[in-house]
Amino acid sequence: MTFFQNGTHEELECLLVQARSVCLRALDQYELAWDCIHFIQLSDTITYKIDTSPLKSYLLRIHSNRLSKESIRSELTLLQSLGTSDDLHVPQGVASRDGSYVLFIEAEEEGMYFYVTMMNWVDGEHMDGNEVNEHCAYRMGSMAAKLHEAITRFVPSVDFSRPIWGEESFKVDMTKLRRYYTRFLSDQAWKTYQRASHKILSQLADLDQNPQHYGIIHGDLHIGNIVFNDEQPNPIDFGRCGYGYYLYDIANTILGLFPAQRLEFIRGYESVRTLPTDYVEVLESFFIMCIIENYSHHSSDPREASRLIDEQPYAQACIREYLMNAPFLFNGIEVQEVT
Repeated sequence: MTFFQNGTHEELECLLVQARSVCLRALDQYELAWDCIHFIQLSDTITYKIDTSPLKSYLLRIHSNRLSKESIRSELTLLQSLGTSDDLHVPQGVASRDGSYVLFIEAEEEGMYFYVTMMNWVDGEHMDGNEVNEHCAYRMGSMAAKLHEAITRFVPSVDFSRPIWGEESFKVDMTKLRRYYTRFLSDQAWKTYQRASHKILSQLADLDQNPQHYGIIHGDLHIGNIVFNDEQPNPIDFGRCGYGYYLYDIANTILGLFPAQRLEFIRGYESVRTLPTDYVEVLESFFIMCIIENYSHHSSDPREASRLIDEQPYAQACIREYLMNAPFLFNGIEVQEVT
């Protein structure tokens, strides 16, 4: 079993037992007098909040085997650069006793190993779409634009290595979804998803990689990866940062917002950076792309099936409007019963 592959309840319990041992052994390599370890979640990484005295916290991540050491180090290099911006507050890597930012930890099971990183904890509260008012949405848009502006000033080294989010990655997601769609979609609905994917891929093929609109992005800037501290939104979890379109980042964020909030987000973004004149059509493609990618990511976990089913009336209504070339991002749409 690859490290973070979905498995049975017993397999996941066994995985977390291994992870606990890795976490404790990794902590021995840092100059931290920790008081408490809180398990956060198992996703692309296994994460723990490490509380120390006096009243300081850190984030420890155990990485899946989908990323190389160079790729993990590149993420930390980007964050180090972003940390010099006065307009942003982002996580920063923490060095171990020997000065390493990416630890190599062998597992108790022969032949298995993990990479571990430590980062400072970014204080703040999460909000969901129901809690975000239009003022918060505007500030989120401004923050996203400042993030993109700061990234454009970052000059990657020759060994900088991060994934690309675009046509090929989306094809991989569609291939995975093909295996699992029956858990939450009918065959008829799946055909609609396929039509939407063809339109998305056609749109992506027509886009040029103009530096004004394409570069290094957060890659997973959904509302769960933004924390608010005194009404100031801060981005966290750059684990999917890579190359892509800035509109892809925007689509990930507004996916969790209502139409009026989306409009304020755009206004906030454009108070800092100018969007292309034809951005709405392209943004709608990225919006549907993000919906499909999210379902692909969660479809292999049977525990997620009921939630995915519950979301289909809205998701399929968005896809319906998209295929009809009817603008939907900033308008209320009629939710339909799914078949």
